[in-house]
This record gives sequence, structure tokens and C-alpha cells, in this order.
Amino acid sequence: MLDKYKKTLFSLRHKVGSERLAVIQNIAWLFFDRILRMGVGLFVGVWVARYLGVQQFGIFNYATAFVALFSPLTTLGLDGLVIRSIVREPEVKDQILGTVFWLKLAGAIGCILLAVSSIFVLRQDDQLTVGLVAILGTAGFFHAFDTIDFWFQSQVQSKYTVVAKNTAFIITALIKVALIKMQAPLLAFAWAGLAEVGLASVGLIIAYRVQGYSILWRWSLPVAKTLLRESWPLMLSGFSVMIYLKIDQIMLGEMVDASAVGLYSAATRISEVWYFIPVAISSSVAPAIYAAKEVSEELYYQKIKKLIRVLALISILVALPMSFLSERIIIMLFGNSYAAAGSILAIHIWASLFVFMGVATSSWFIAEGLTHLSFRRTLMGAITNVFLNLLLIPAYAGVGAAIATVISYGVGSAFANAIDSRTWKIFTLQMTSIIFFRS
Repeated sequence: MLDKYKKTLFSLRHKVGSERLAVIQNIAWLFFDRILRMGVGLFVGVWVARYLGVQQFGIFNYATAFVALFSPLTTLGLDGLVIRSIVREPEVKDQILGTVFWLKLAGAIGCILLAVSSIFVLRQDDQLTVGLVAILGTAGFFHAFDTIDFWFQSQVQSKYTVVAKNTAFIITALIKVALIKMQAPLLAFAWAGLAEVGLASVGLIIAYRVQGYSILWRWSLPVAKTLLRESWPLMLSGFSVMIYLKIDQIMLGEMVDASAVGLYSAATRISEVWYFIPVAISSSVAPAIYAAKEVSEELYYQKIKKLIRVLALISILVALPMSFLSERIIIMLFGNSYAAAGSILAIHIWASLFVFMGVATSSWFIAEGLTHLSFRRTLMGAITNVFLNLLLIPAYAGVGAAIATVISYGVGSAFANAIDSRTWKIFTLQMTSIIFFRS
């Protein structure tokens, strides 16, 4: 009897150890992905920004932000749900993947139609901006193949996605350098961005096939209904998120000018480059959180608490030095013409605290079936952002937009959780996570 107990205990420890190792390896691959992109992307991105100049860089980022407003149609709020569904029902993974692929493809068509028609109504005389939106919006078609990435994430095997997407990224980075050397026009850089997404899709398909899987997935209407019934609040939440992620650049472009967008975009490029950290860690830990909920409530909340605290600490360690060195960093990277972006960066970088804590709780909302509350909190953040932008941009331009962003992120990611008894517990965990010595 004792020997049997020892064998069971050893087996359990071995399983837990293997799962932990898989999570750590997965996080390492995702960190490699983002660090590579952070390094190469910053180098090439800064080079492109210097080449284009403040105004053209602003026009490009205005178009990018405009397309991003409609991008939730390409995901339909399905991303987190797909991974959870595969973890729970691996035997029907082909039906899940196939259904999600066709749903995302339909969403991409809606995205490009809405984006192009909207920009045409707003700026029908601005052919450059309309062209940029049309090219950048087409990338949504290729994002349907990110369905393959969901499978790799569910198996904690993100290394295949990292290899596929970074190969495309490096090729495209070299193309952008060549475009700079050739003194190519602005539209050429939009085509390069589209090529990156296309090459990444090809890489994902190859990686999936190499692992012995077929993309001949099956469509399932019942699966589609089940997923959409739960995902629509997440899709609406995605729209809200994009509003308070990107509306500042659009409002700056409409209320000030393209140069203001260029300065703000330079600052946010440095600030937002760190956002890969919570996504990489949370996506790797999410399957373990979902599994822990099936085991015990104590273990489940223990894992969530640890995740929130780790991410909150990392965000503060990033924000403190960045806020003090912001102007030096901007001038060193972008040049003196972008110097005014330093004060924007010093403020905007503190949005990372709330972004990190918000990402840390996303798996909790999915596991608890409270996705409709996730939509409500992001909607509150979006409304706060629009209101504050209207109030602050006319007087303070990019600095005002940065202040609005930090406050609205705080509302959407944390403080909105305080007004509902169902989310009070997660709000308490978020607040106490800032005080690291508390148990």
C-alpha cells in the first residue's frame, strides 16, 4: 500500500514537473520571439521613421490605427476560447480549428469592407490614406491562419509559431531596409507589412504539416454557435480595447495634424514594445490555470494571484527607468526632430502597469464565464479615453493623449472591477499585487 502511494506521488510530481518545464520552455520561446522583434523591429522601425519623417510616419500610423479599430472582426473574440475548448475537448480539435478558420475568414472580409468604406467617407480626397488602409486591411485574410497558432498554444508548443513568424519577420525587415536604400514611397512599406503577414501564414501551414497535421479541417455549425454565443462579448470588448488603444492616434490626426500623430507614435512604439511580456507569460500559463480550476479553487486562485503579482512587478521595473530616460531614448533612437515625444513617453509608459494586470486577469474572466463583464470594463475604459482625449488633446496634444491613455487603462483594466461583486475578488488581487510583500 505504501509502495503504491509512493509511486502515485512520484508520478504526480513527475507530471507537474513536466508541465512546469513545458510552460517555462514555451515562455522562453515567446520571449525569444518578442525580444528578437523588439530588437530588430525597433532598429528597422526607427530607421523607417527617420526615413519617412514625422509627417509621413504620422500618416502611416494613422492608417494603421484606423485599420486596427476594425480588427476585432478578424478575431471575433475567439482566441482565448479556442485554446480553452481544445484543452477541454482535444478529440474534436479538427472541428474546432476548422470552424474558427472559416469564422475568422468571414470576419476578415467584414473588416476590410468596413475599414475601406469608412476611410473613404472620412477622407475621400486623401488617396494616400485610403490606399494605405486598403493595403493594411487586407492582412486580415491571412490572420485566419493564426488558427494554427491556437493549436500550438493549446499544446504549449509556441516554438513552431515563433520560427514561422520570425522567419517572415526577418525577411520583411530586410525588404524594408532595401526600400529605404531605394528611397521607396510610403505605400511600399504598407505592401511590405502585408507581405510579412502572408509569409507568416505560409510558415504556420508548413510547421503544422511538418508536425503531421492536415489543414483539411471540418466546419461544424454547432461548434460555431457555441463559440459565437460566448465570444460575442469578447469581440465587443475587442472593439472597446482597440478604441482606447488606437483612438488617440486617430483623434490626434483629426484634431491636430499628422506630425502630432508621428510624435505620439514614436513614443508609443517604445512604450508598447514591452506589452509582449504579459501576453507571452499569460498565454503560456493559461492552460495550467484552466486545468487548475478543475482540480481545486485554492490552486486556481493561487496561480492567478502569482501571475498578477509577477506581471505587476515587471511592469514597474520597466516603467521607472523608462520614465526618467524618456527624452534621451527618443533622441538617441529617432533623432532631434522627434524630441518632443520624450515627454509623451515619460507618461505613456505607466499605462503598462494596468496593461500587464489586465492581461493577467483575462484567463480568469474566460474561466469564470464572465466575458460579458470583460466587455463592460473595456467599454468603460474606451468611453473614458474618448472623453479625456476630447478634453486634453486640444490643449496638450500628444501629452494630453498620453494622460488620457494611462487613466483609461486604469479604469478598463482594474478599477472597473471594483463596481461589481462578482469581480471584487479579482480587483482585490490586482490591488494587493502592487504591494509585493503581502501574502
